[in-house]
Amino acid sequence: MSFVFGLLIFYPCSLLYSSLAPTKCLLSNGRLLSTDSSKIDEPLKVEEAETISSPPPPTEKLLVLGGNGFVGSHVCKEAVAKGISVSSLNRSGKPCVRESWADSVMWHQGNLLLPDSWKDAFNGVTAVISCVGGFGSNSQMYKINGTANINAIRAAAEKGVKRFVYISAADFGLVNYLLRGYYEGKKATEAELLSKFPYGGVILRPGFIHGTRKVGSISLPLSIIGSPLETVLKHAKPLTGVPLVGPLFIPPVNVVAVARVAVRAATDQVFPPGVVDVHGILRHGDQK
Repeated sequence: MSFVFGLLIFYPCSLLYSSLAPTKCLLSNGRLLSTDSSKIDEPLKVEEAETISSPPPPTEKLLVLGGNGFVGSHVCKEAVAKGISVSSLNRSGKPCVRESWADSVMWHQGNLLLPDSWKDAFNGVTAVISCVGGFGSNSQMYKINGTANINAIRAAAEKGVKRFVYISAADFGLVNYLLRGYYEGKKATEAELLSKFPYGGVILRPGFIHGTRKVGSISLPLSIIGSPLETVLKHAKPLTGVPLVGPLFIPPVNVVAVARVAVRAATDQVFPPGVVDVHGILRHGDQK
C-alpha cells in the first residue's frame, strides 16, 4: 500500500497530463484523428456507395383464348383494369364492343384447330387463360372443349409460357353423360394441362356462371336467377356430396368473380396450382 501511495505522489502531474492531453493517431486513409477539442478537423467525407443496377420486374403479358365471349370478355376487362398487357385470340378477331377496355387489347384472329393460323400469338406471352368451350354434337364438343385447348396447352409449353389457367366446368353427374363430348373434352384438357404445367397450371371448375350476357343486341340478365341461388347455395356445400341430387346444390358464381380469380391465378406466382372448385372460386373471388 505504501508503495502505491508513493507512486501517486511521485507521478501526479504525469498521470493527469496523460489523461487530459490530446492524442493523435493515423487512420488508414492517411488522415489524423485528434482528440483535441480546440481543433476542428475537416468534415468527414462519406463516399457514395456503388449502385448495383438490378433488372426491372418482368412484365406480364397475358393471352386470353376466347376473349370475345361471355367469360373471356370479362377476363380481358379485369386484366386491363390491373394494368396487364393483354392480347386475345379468337376465331372472329376483335369483337364489336364499344368499351374502352377493348381498345387496350391486342386482338388476334385464328382457329385453335388450325395451328398455322395462330402460333405467333403466343410469342412473348408469360401466361394464358383459356375460356374456349362450346356445344354441339359429341364429336364437335370434344374438338372444341378438348382438341382445341390441348393444342393451345402444347403450344404454350413449347413457347415457355409460365402459367396456364383453364376455365373448365363443375361435375354435374347425370348431365355429364348427356353432354358426353363436352365433359370428355374438358377432362382431356385438364389431364393435358396438369401434365404440361404441373407447377403453373390452374383449373377453375365453376357451375352456372351468371351475369349480364350479351347475345347480339340483346342483353340477358342471368343474375336475376343466378344471384339469389348463389346467396342460398353457397352455404349448402355439404349437400353437394349427396348421391344423384348433390350436383343440384352447386352454387352459381358471378362472371366477375370467375374473371377475377382467373387473372389472379395467371399472374400471381404464389397462387397454388391444381383444381379450384366452385367454393374455391367464391372464396378467392371475394378477395380484392
